[in-house]
Amino acid sequence: MSLNSSTEGTVKRIHVDCPVSGRHAYIYIMVPTVYSIIFIVGIFGNSLVVIVICFYMKLKTVASVFLLNLALADLCFLMTLPLWAAYTAMEYHWPFGNCLCKIASAVVSFNLYASVFLLTCLSIDRYLAIVHPMKSRLRRTMLVAKITCIGIWLLAGLASLPVLIHRDVFFVENMNMTICAFRYKTHNTTLPVGLGLSKNMLGFLIPFLIILTSYTLIWKTLKKAYQIQKNKTRNDDIFKMIVAIVLFFFFSWIPHQVFTFLDVLIQLRIITDCQIVDVVDTAMPFTICIAYFNNCLNPFLYGFFGKNLKIFPAATKIHSTKCQSTSKSNNKNELPFLSTIRKLKFIHEKDYWVF
Repeated sequence: MSLNSSTEGTVKRIHVDCPVSGRHAYIYIMVPTVYSIIFIVGIFGNSLVVIVICFYMKLKTVASVFLLNLALADLCFLMTLPLWAAYTAMEYHWPFGNCLCKIASAVVSFNLYASVFLLTCLSIDRYLAIVHPMKSRLRRTMLVAKITCIGIWLLAGLASLPVLIHRDVFFVENMNMTICAFRYKTHNTTLPVGLGLSKNMLGFLIPFLIILTSYTLIWKTLKKAYQIQKNKTRNDDIFKMIVAIVLFFFFSWIPHQVFTFLDVLIQLRIITDCQIVDVVDTAMPFTICIAYFNNCLNPFLYGFFGKNLKIFPAATKIHSTKCQSTSKSNNKNELPFLSTIRKLKFIHEKDYWVF
């Protein structure tokens, strides 16, 4: 939606170039319905995760610290969802004032960055726990995890600051309604380009590459362990689970990232065709549904994944058996990948089991 603005009084008055773009009757019904489902499922699921981690697990693992903060970030976002559901149901009319417009928008942006950063740190932590268990044990402490989470919240807040500053309530003259939107000045391209690239690069591409690399290295390490164990079925299960984790993250966020980039091009007047604008404005709320529904499922998905990395008992058993059979051999005749198993032996169950 491209905005031309003029200021009169406290609320800025604007003219919309494509007033009917993204305004379809089915959106006003479908999107609020999906938002409501996400709200109910998300509040129940993330509250359950918080209760389990705080009252039953007592924050005993590094992974549980990251998952707790992930659930809390999602709960913050979910609290604003009724506002966005009402906003869409009222055909994008914002009656809640400028303050709530800024805060709700900033919380959405905050959740995006915080969730992605926490998932990235969770993947790095699992990489260290499984691939470098002995080297990382002194560094993978509860104190380090808590300090990391504080840093993530501060960084996510800093990344969301432009949204808090530049999101405003506008009165659309040619539509006779009030909306909550960004204020872009056509002669200043720094803000829209900066926000778009920040969301695309910092909020998706870089974290995705880190997550992909971490889980690829995890799979290679586990593959070696299960080759010694000759457990092809277990190896295939772990591989499928890792692929599911990476693809779930990628396909949940890529639609929203693509249309966010297109929306920036519209705001910069690079794209002016109203038909293209209509496609972007129509698709955007659905990409938001996909992306944030993924966020609500993250604690369950990653908790399930952590629970199924049960390689400690098998690795310990293999290590003991192989050590007995090769006790008379020198180090030059050591069995293939035995060093890997010796490392895996030191991975305690509490290091990577989440629930």
